[in-house]
Amino acid sequence: MSNLVTRVQNILMTPKTEWPVIAAEPETTSGLYTKYILIVSAVAAIAMFVKASLIGTSTFIGTYRMDVGAGIGYAVTLYVAGLVGVYLWSLIINVLAPTFGGQKDSVQALKTAAYAATAAWVGSIGQLVPWIGWLIGIAAAVYGIYLLYLGLPHTMKAPADRAAGYTAVAIIVAIVLSWILWAIIGSVLGRGMWGGYGGPDVTVGDTGFEKGSVGAGLEEWAKQMEEAGKQVEQSAEQNAGAPSAAAVGALIGAAVGGKPGVAALPADQIKAFLPETLAGLPRTSLSAQRNAAMGFEVAEANADYSDGAGRNLRLEINDTGGAQGLLGLAAWANVEEEREWQGGYEKTYRDSGRMVHERWDSTSNSGEYSVIVANRFSVEIEGTAASMNELKAALASGVNVAGLEAAAAAQAKPTG
Repeated sequence: MSNLVTRVQNILMTPKTEWPVIAAEPETTSGLYTKYILIVSAVAAIAMFVKASLIGTSTFIGTYRMDVGAGIGYAVTLYVAGLVGVYLWSLIINVLAPTFGGQKDSVQALKTAAYAATAAWVGSIGQLVPWIGWLIGIAAAVYGIYLLYLGLPHTMKAPADRAAGYTAVAIIVAIVLSWILWAIIGSVLGRGMWGGYGGPDVTVGDTGFEKGSVGAGLEEWAKQMEEAGKQVEQSAEQNAGAPSAAAVGALIGAAVGGKPGVAALPADQIKAFLPETLAGLPRTSLSAQRNAAMGFEVAEANADYSDGAGRNLRLEINDTGGAQGLLGLAAWANVEEEREWQGGYEKTYRDSGRMVHERWDSTSNSGEYSVIVANRFSVEIEGTAASMNELKAALASGVNVAGLEAAAAAQAKPTG
């Protein structure tokens, strides 16, 4: 642990002398995760939990604290998202290396991503400081950019005069990746998806991985990354060393298994899938929005239903659009979870090829039920009911799932 603390201190306080040491160290991907990333990235998740559930957020009407159980669930989601994000970012850093005169090396790229992220991870403690915590967070993020700029010439062997451009593109990618991860993981995969993970089904055939297996999916993913990397290199050559936004967008798309240019449903179209009544309850509110960045779009629509006498339901539909590959990655991992407690249960499983999550609490007669449709849409219903079967029936009768599948098929081709 003392070595870990020393490393954190050195990368934050004396980065110019620490980066050469880091670059020269023999290391492995698993070693970086177990000895550094898994530990240091947990700081952000713990700080978030303390802030959200123990300290609370002060407003003009009082202090709001998240329920401890919900706070733990959110912290775990934040933690896992960080682990996924730093790895995806390292893939991008690695593929970009030749574009800026560097050398591709996956382990060195993961070093770069992890140690540059240290400032943000440690700086997250700032959210515990009243009033100025957000300033500390911004300062930490800016310092992380500086760390990346100093590190790229050592880890990725990028010429010093091209490190600024390399840094700029890598940061743009990091911002977009963060946006995609939170748009999808936070609102689409939901609270229960980050529970237990079943072992991936890897089957090797005579001439490679069996079609449809985890290995085949990852093999195709690697090919897409390589091809996208070549496009970035070609774009940089044609634009005086600066790759186009389209090329970088394609690279991000390869990293998340998505397709730039595949449009999420327009707000009016996705709203149409929210019925005027649900399980006999009238709709009391309705909203929808679509957001885009670097050629990727995500959309969401939600509606509340109530009888005004204590029975309430909320229906939410999320469309991952061109970034739908993250749902595919979850499917490859065969995510399954089941746990019980006194008066309730939660489980994630696959039903007829679809990923399903359900949670029920009999003490409050409330629960949530969600289904992933066409590896693109997340449909979730939550609220009070007589039983989980009532929630399932409400979703089955109230949502046109076949229509969502048809919309996905109709939007399969890139729009631009």
